Amino acid sequence: MDTDKIEVKHNIEATQFQVQLGDQMAFIDYDIAGNNMVFKHTEVPREFEGQGIAGKMAKVALDYALEKGHRIHAFCPYIKSYVERHPEYQPYTWGY
Repeated sequence: MDTDKIEVKHNIEATQFQVQLGDQMAFIDYDIAGNNMVFKHTEVPREFEGQGIAGKMAKVALDYALEKGHRIHAFCPYIKSYVERHPEYQPYTWGY
């Protein structure tokens, strides 16, 4: 799958970043707590795992957090590992 063609939508009402995959959806759940963006859970349907979808969603979600001036709280294990692999986000992260 070409990750450049993956469209990540920010569903503010659902507090999710989402990718529609046919009749299934990949998503990252988050909450806003004060100036913190708390990433709670990342889910990709099993048949789409390992294709870069979670990484694309994580980049979009973390870039959004920085653009809005939020501190990043990586409660989600996937977001935590993404931040560990991408040091550019580490100065803006706490609790990971």
